[in-house]
Amino acid sequence: MISKTKFRIEGSIVLITCAALSALAAYFSWRLHALLNYGDAVAHLHIARRLFDSHQPGFEQLGSVWLPVPHIVLLPFVTVYAWWANGIAGLIPSSLTYLVSCLALYLLARKWMARIPASIALLFFALNPNLLYLQTTAMTEPLFLCEILCTVLFLVEWRMALDEAPERCQRLQWVIALLLVAAILTRYDGWILALLAWTAMGMTLLRRDQLTRGFWLASAVVVAAPIFWFAYNAIAFGDWLAFIRGPYSAKAIEMRTMTPGSGPPHPGWHNPWVALLFYVKSAMLDATCMSWGSTMVIMVLLGVRWALKDMDRKGYRWSLLLWLPVPFYAYSVAWGSVPIFIPIWWPHSYYNTRYGMELLPAFALSLGFAAHGVIRVWQKSRLSFRITLIAPMFLLLGLNAMHMLKEGPLTYIEGTKNVESRRTYEATIPPALRAALATHPGGEVLMNSSYNPQLIALTGIPLRQTINEGDFHTWENALSNPADRAAFVLAFDGDQVDQAVHAHPANLELIGRFSAPWQPSASLYRSTSPAINKAQQR
Repeated sequence: MISKTKFRIEGSIVLITCAALSALAAYFSWRLHALLNYGDAVAHLHIARRLFDSHQPGFEQLGSVWLPVPHIVLLPFVTVYAWWANGIAGLIPSSLTYLVSCLALYLLARKWMARIPASIALLFFALNPNLLYLQTTAMTEPLFLCEILCTVLFLVEWRMALDEAPERCQRLQWVIALLLVAAILTRYDGWILALLAWTAMGMTLLRRDQLTRGFWLASAVVVAAPIFWFAYNAIAFGDWLAFIRGPYSAKAIEMRTMTPGSGPPHPGWHNPWVALLFYVKSAMLDATCMSWGSTMVIMVLLGVRWALKDMDRKGYRWSLLLWLPVPFYAYSVAWGSVPIFIPIWWPHSYYNTRYGMELLPAFALSLGFAAHGVIRVWQKSRLSFRITLIAPMFLLLGLNAMHMLKEGPLTYIEGTKNVESRRTYEATIPPALRAALATHPGGEVLMNSSYNPQLIALTGIPLRQTINEGDFHTWENALSNPADRAAFVLAFDGDQVDQAVHAHPANLELIGRFSAPWQPSASLYRSTSPAINKAQQR
């Protein structure tokens, strides 16, 4: 086990090295204007901003589907308007969680491995181009990877201390409970992680007759997290399962987008075997270059076998929680309305490829064990031979990262294709809005912000200068009489605003029409209502 002195030295080296990698990735992502490529990243920043910048600020602005912790983490950073608009507000917390994840993985590997194989595990993880790109965005994957790695690290420490340091176990127990609460309120796979981890802890303590009052209190805290989310949905949206069956849920989106009679909406639909294949393959493509996938799988399996069979690994079985994404996403793709598209299989597209990133810690730790096993076999060899054995391992890590960059990281390509659908409107609508608002300073804009929240930031106006779907009663009132409620109306063909314009066209003057390939056309209207004109005169 790593000593405190080595912890400080090696931990500092890990953080410095990974901070350099993170900064380099942030530089290229900024230069490529890729911080806001993902529509989901833009939406996360938008939700965090509207918690305080809206007609009805408050926690109801968190919405009903995405869990709250990622938006609360973003909250201190989106208060700076420029950071919200350019994506820096997402880069800062994501890069910090990347650093903590790297340190947690290294310390976890050092529980059982020597420095060199632990470094191999770390570099495989830290050099991954997909992770390096995601940690420059406001996506939730870097945060959840941090939570699951820290949870597993402290679970292993808890198990190792169970026989020798009961007081430390009590402290670690609360740390684990709080980490699980954070995971539960970050992603829905965190619910399964919490169920398995906390149940396993309880069973371990029960067998030892060590269930204490402190454990039951911590259990209440863990259980309170999902109950809070049920209660929040019931109070805010009138349905305690709004996140599952509400209008913005994955199931509702799937029902709206599927074509009746055209067959399954996506590969793996109601087919767990195909769903499993798609998820594992996406994880392989996220972790290695395309030509090395099979080799990596063999090395990973060898590493798992070495850890489970050939060595005395106290606490290692707790790290098997890192493999939780396999059954979770196999189920989610099959029955949870969560499609995954990868370029090498039909429909030969990119969609949710980033979900495979959640297996990266399991792959990295297993590769570290494989390297550890190879080194142990030759540990009695001459030093020169050991050097010639180790050097190629590090060389392969570098070559893998270089080949992935050459092929194009899946997450970056998906994000680039994602932004292409918004780029035309982001270049044309904000200038038109700014010109219109110049004739009516402070005028409000009625629009559906969920279509593309970045239009507001690029226009340079605060969210509260818009009337959008997050404004609840104000929004409903505006839809009932657009011309009297807003100075300008931005409607996309078929959305609620467009329907309101067609139902109440009086005193609305069309001043702009916008179109883009494969996107609904947009119309910009000016209100000629006397009520709006009087408000402007005042």
